[in-house]
Amino acid sequence: MSALDAYIRVERPTIRRLDESAVNRIAAGEVVERPASAVKELVENAVDAGATRIEVAFADGGKTLIRVADDGCGMGPDDLPLALTRHATSKIDGTDLVNIRSFGFRGEALPSLAAVGRLSLTSRLHDGDGHCLHVSGGRAEPVRPAAIRKGTIVELRDLFYATPARLKFLRSDRAEAQAIGDVVKRLAMAEPQVAFTLRDVSGGGEGRVVFEAQAGTGDLFDALLGRLGRVLGTEFTANALRIGAERDGIGLSGLAALPTYSRGSAVTQYLFVNGRPVRDKLLYGALRAAYADFLSRDRHPVAALYVECDPSAVDQNVHPAKTEVRFRDPGTVRGLIVSSLRHALAEAGHRASSTIGHATLGAMRAEPQGARVYQMDRPSPRALRASAEAQAPGFAETDQPSARTEPAGPEPDARPQEHCPLGAARGQVHENYIIAQTADGMVIVDQHAAHERLVYETLKRQMDEAGVPAQALLIPEIVELPEADAARLLELAPELERLGLGIEAFGGGAVAIRETPAILGPIDGAAMLRDILDEIDDLGESLSVRARIEAVLSRMACHGSVRSGRRMSGEEMNALLRRMEATPHSGQCNHGRPTYVELKLTDIERLFGRT
Repeated sequence: MSALDAYIRVERPTIRRLDESAVNRIAAGEVVERPASAVKELVENAVDAGATRIEVAFADGGKTLIRVADDGCGMGPDDLPLALTRHATSKIDGTDLVNIRSFGFRGEALPSLAAVGRLSLTSRLHDGDGHCLHVSGGRAEPVRPAAIRKGTIVELRDLFYATPARLKFLRSDRAEAQAIGDVVKRLAMAEPQVAFTLRDVSGGGEGRVVFEAQAGTGDLFDALLGRLGRVLGTEFTANALRIGAERDGIGLSGLAALPTYSRGSAVTQYLFVNGRPVRDKLLYGALRAAYADFLSRDRHPVAALYVECDPSAVDQNVHPAKTEVRFRDPGTVRGLIVSSLRHALAEAGHRASSTIGHATLGAMRAEPQGARVYQMDRPSPRALRASAEAQAPGFAETDQPSARTEPAGPEPDARPQEHCPLGAARGQVHENYIIAQTADGMVIVDQHAAHERLVYETLKRQMDEAGVPAQALLIPEIVELPEADAARLLELAPELERLGLGIEAFGGGAVAIRETPAILGPIDGAAMLRDILDEIDDLGESLSVRARIEAVLSRMACHGSVRSGRRMSGEEMNALLRRMEATPHSGQCNHGRPTYVELKLTDIERLFGRT
C-alpha cells in the first residue's frame, strides 16, 4: 500500500442532522460561558418583559443555583413549552433584524440553559393562573399549575451537569460570584428605573444581600445619577463630569471622572449602546484616546458612557452574547466620544478630584488624647493678626527657615484674592510647595508640577496655531509596505503633513518619507509608519506622531518650568495661582498627578478637635 492509499477513506462520510438536544448544547457553549452569562440572559429577559423589580439569587457562585424573579408581564401555559423551543422569541417577528430595540432577540437563552442544567420556569399572566414547567438536560415534563403572585421565576440548578467537562473550566465560587455581581451591576446601570436585588443563598435560607438598588426617581438623568452613585460610589459622582453631546443623530451622555480620579486598571469603565452593556474595542479605544494627554500609561480613566443612536445604525447581532457591536459609521462615534470628553475636561479647568484632599487628611493622624476638658472658641481675624505679628520676630531669628512668608500687601488688595478658587498665596514651604488661603480653607500647590502643566499647555497651543515645523530630508527614506497598508497611509497624508510628517507614493507598495517633525530629531521612519498602521488597526486612527510630539513638548515643559527648590516672591506665587485658574487641565501635571491639594477649614479644625 502506498502512502497515498493510507489517506483514502473506504467509507464515505454521511451527512446527518443533529438532534435538538445536541444543537442546544452546542449553542449553550456560545451563549452560556459561565454562571454570570446565564444571569445576564435571564435578567435581560426580565427587563424585556417590562419588570420594575428584579431579584437574583445564586448559590455556590451560581454553579448549583441561579434564580431570577421579576414582576413582568408573565407567560401563559401555552407559552412555557414554546419559550423553551430554539429560536422562539416574543422580541421580534423575523421580518426586521436591523431595527432591534430589546435586549434579547435570538431565542437561544432558555433552550440552551435547559440543555445543560435543570431548569424550572414558573410564570403567571396578570389576568390568569400560574403554571410551571420543569426541564432537565433538555427533557421537558408536562406543564403543571403553580402558585405564583405575578411575573416569572426562572430557577436553574446544577449548571453544566449535562456537560460536566465545562465544569472543569469554571473558576472558584468567589470568582464566579464576583462575575455575577458585575453583570447585575452593569444591567442595573443600564436600567436605572428598575429595582435590583442580588442575594447569595449559598448557606441556605434568605442568604445575604450582595447588592441592592432601588428604582430611580425623577427624570432619566437624575435616576441615572442616583444609580451610578449606588453602583460606583458617591466619590465617583462627586468627581465626575457630566457628558452630553450629539452629532449626526448619535447622542452621548453619562459621567466621566477627572484625570486625578483614575484607577490602576480598566475595570471601572462602563460603556452602553442603546441601553445595552457592551465591551467594544472601538469605544474603549476612544475613551483611552480622550485621556491620553492627561494620564500615564499605567493609569486608566473611570467613566460610564451611554451611546444612543438609531438601531439601524448599529449591528447588535455580531456575537450570540451580544456584548460586541458594529457601527455603520464608527469614525463619527469615536470622534464624538473623544471630542466630548476633551471638551468636558477642558471646561473643568483647574479642578482636581476631592479624594486628594480626603487622602491628605487621612494621612494626618492626631496624637492620642484623653477626655476633652474644654472647647476653644474660634479666634477673630483681629486676634489672628495680632498673634501673627507677635510671633513674627521669632521666625525671623531662624538662620535657615524651611518655611517663609511674603507680605500679603495692603488689606484691600490681598483680601479679594482669597475669594479666587485657589486663594491668595501666604507662603512657601521647602521652596517647592505654595501655601494659599482660600475663603473657606487652604490650598497646597506643587509649584513645579503646576508650572510644568502651564508651560505644556502653552506649547501645545502654539503648536496648534502655528503648526509643526518640518525638517526636509536630504535623501527621502523609502519604506516598502504591502499595497493595502500603503494605501491606508496615503489616505492620512494630509493629516500627517500637518504634524510635520510628509509622505508620498513611490510606486507599488513603497512610500517615500520626505519630511519629518523637526522637534523629534532623527527618527526611524519605517518603524514610525508601522506604528501608525498598528494604531489604525487598533483604534481606527493614528495618534502615534502627535503622541510623540506631545511627549517631546512635555519634556520641554518639564525642563523649562519652575524647578523645585526655587524661592518665589509673593507676586510670583499669586501669578502662578491665577494662571492655573485660567488654564485648562491645570489640576493635574503631565503625568496625571495632582498639582494641588485643597483642605477645607472645617476639616482642618476637626484634626485639632475644634469641632
